[in-house]
Amino acid sequence: MSLVNDGRILVTGADGFIGSHVVEELLARGAQVRAFVMYNSFNSWGWLDRLPVATRDGLDVVAGDIRDADCVRQGVRGCRSIVHLAALIAIPYSYIAPEAYVDTNVKGTLNLLLAARDQRVARFVHTSTSEVYGTAQTVPISEEHRLHAQSPYAASKIGADQMALAWHGSFGTPVTIIRPFNTYGPRQSARAVIPTIITQLLGGARSVRLGALHPTRDLSFVRDTARGMVAALDAGDDIAGEVINLGSGFEISIGDLAREIAGIIGKPIAIEQEEERLRPAKSEVERLLSDNRKAARLLDWRPEHAGIDGLRRGLRQTVEWFRAPENLAAYKTLAFVR
Repeated sequence: MSLVNDGRILVTGADGFIGSHVVEELLARGAQVRAFVMYNSFNSWGWLDRLPVATRDGLDVVAGDIRDADCVRQGVRGCRSIVHLAALIAIPYSYIAPEAYVDTNVKGTLNLLLAARDQRVARFVHTSTSEVYGTAQTVPISEEHRLHAQSPYAASKIGADQMALAWHGSFGTPVTIIRPFNTYGPRQSARAVIPTIITQLLGGARSVRLGALHPTRDLSFVRDTARGMVAALDAGDDIAGEVINLGSGFEISIGDLAREIAGIIGKPIAIEQEEERLRPAKSEVERLLSDNRKAARLLDWRPEHAGIDGLRRGLRQTVEWFRAPENLAAYKTLAFVR
């Protein structure tokens, strides 16, 4: 039985990029959603503030901090299932503030797992990342690929993933780990490469400042990722304890990606490599390419934006979103965001 319409669903990180799209997908399906957002003095709900008021039926917003166990317990109370996305995700900042990544990604996940066990939730969908694989040793990357942290961020996510799996093994908590590859689309943070390219070009830059150009990435449009997260609530109980990739199954280098975006925007592009945007040499993940067959088998999920044609469709939608003045104004177009 689908859990989408069976009780309230807690979505952590609901104010963020992927989280806000997951909330949107759930609300469109008539779900009762409790959105857990980061408390702030502005009373901002992040990207949820941009959702049309008419679409917010069934939405209950709770502000708190995933690092606070009491706050998390209150957020979980009365929820039938959980989709956990709250995390620190910027890789460059993880070199500067690694303790914050352990506190948020590992301890925050532990707080949620403790509350989920006590509440006896029906499903706990935990969000991982393709960064836990490190540079591909075999391609495409299946869920059995070795884990190899090449950044403090990746190490913290491996810790969180393993804690979630330990909770399933130790206490029977029905945890499923969803492992998205590089997600892009409207509302993405400027610390990511696609918004960095788009905002610089739309902001009038004569040249685009980037880091390494040769690594390849498997890019998934955010609505595909959100559908996959929700599909984990539709699937049967046999997905408990499973790790499932979500990816397009197509790879492209950062340099070629920048040229694709420039072509869509209709501007010539010159690229400058900046030292501060480069990862330490042994920390750069050189290649990511997903094997998404397990998602097709267990979740009945397939990417709608696959291959170069799918990527171009997703990039066009992303560029059009950023073109809107009210959206572009939310970004510092020429600043390097860690």
